[in-house]
Amino acid sequence: MTDAITRAATLLSEHRSSIDRLDAILVYTLGERFKHTQAVGKLKASHDLPPSDPAREAAQIERLEDLAKQADLDPDFAKKFLNFIIAEVIQHHQRHQS
Repeated sequence: MTDAITRAATLLSEHRSSIDRLDAILVYTLGERFKHTQAVGKLKASHDLPPSDPAREAAQIERLEDLAKQADLDPDFAKKFLNFIIAEVIQHHQRHQS
């Protein structure tokens, strides 16, 4: 193997290791987030509050878009990601209402 190929293989391995660590952080962070949203869902259900809060959701999407811009991440991607999470949370909240 040439030095360039060896160096490229090393860099590729380093990037993949970083990606693996970041994926783990994302999964554990989402797990922690869902623990809190499940507690919110139970609280809403016990107080007959609606499972969805459109004003809060809109504010969160705007906030995440701003954070995405600061992080040099596509704001549209961030918005789609948060919308997916919000939809999952609402489903969890609706299950607690039943």
